[in-house]
Amino acid sequence: MTDRTLEIDRISKRYGEIVALDSVTFDVRAGELFGFVGSNGAGKTTTMRIALGVLAADSGEVRFDGKPITHRTRTHIGYMPEERGLYPKMKVLDQLVYLAELHGLTVDEAHQSAETWIGRLGLGKRRDEEVQKLSLGNQQRVQLAAALVHDPSVLVLDEPFSGLDPIAVDVMTEVLREKASTGVPVVFSSHQLDLVERLCDRVGIIRDGRMVACGSVAELTAEAGSLLVVTAPEAPSDWAAGLPGVRVVSQDGPTVVLELDHGADDQTVLATALGTGPVTEFSRRHRSLADLFRDAVNEPGRTTA
Repeated sequence: MTDRTLEIDRISKRYGEIVALDSVTFDVRAGELFGFVGSNGAGKTTTMRIALGVLAADSGEVRFDGKPITHRTRTHIGYMPEERGLYPKMKVLDQLVYLAELHGLTVDEAHQSAETWIGRLGLGKRRDEEVQKLSLGNQQRVQLAAALVHDPSVLVLDEPFSGLDPIAVDVMTEVLREKASTGVPVVFSSHQLDLVERLCDRVGIIRDGRMVACGSVAELTAEAGSLLVVTAPEAPSDWAAGLPGVRVVSQDGPTVVLELDHGADDQTVLATALGTGPVTEFSRRHRSLADLFRDAVNEPGRTTA
């Protein structure tokens, strides 16, 4: 019986006095899409490179299916780097066949798999072109095909949606869901938080080398509470600034988004707004992953398990 879980267990990494990772811990379960998000330099790529064995951790362990990752295990990982790792002068088909053979496929198996992913990712007309002559979006599709061509047991993708047009994003999304549905654990980083929120089963947020939140989007956003949206066309711009237990999150003309402390009375907010004139909107809005992300990366010490 196997559980096919990728485990990142208390991984730490230092560069001199700089702490790149500090006991980073999370897991990616079989059939799960896991979004790994954080600001630039937070530690996402370092974590992925350690999982792949490109970098060595100072401490901690990476496991798959309950066992430490070995060279043999890594041959079954599909990796898509943020920086393209393709041979620019090599043709698309030749490149995919070559990479598949490096992972142990026979020549016939490699050709069959390469042709399958070329068709699946809409690269049929580009199969005999050099990678360097493709658009950035099509190069990104080839990079994904390179991660998939050997039928990996785990997918680790660093910014896979970067530079893609909406149609290509839809194709990429469908492919990732399809792979997850076969029991493959899929972890990817992205700055497109609306996409992460829509696509992922669970999300981990890293800040300055430390995990500050991890859980399902529903769990994390529910715990974060809701926001109050108020539109008061005749109100002065600072009408909500002095209300006790109320923080102005954003303001766009007459519309303000407010965060209320636990126990703060929204009716007091409404009465204050009505005191300035008509109120055309007064509603609750669930916090999005983007709201949670801003809180998590801007507030030192904030951690949500």
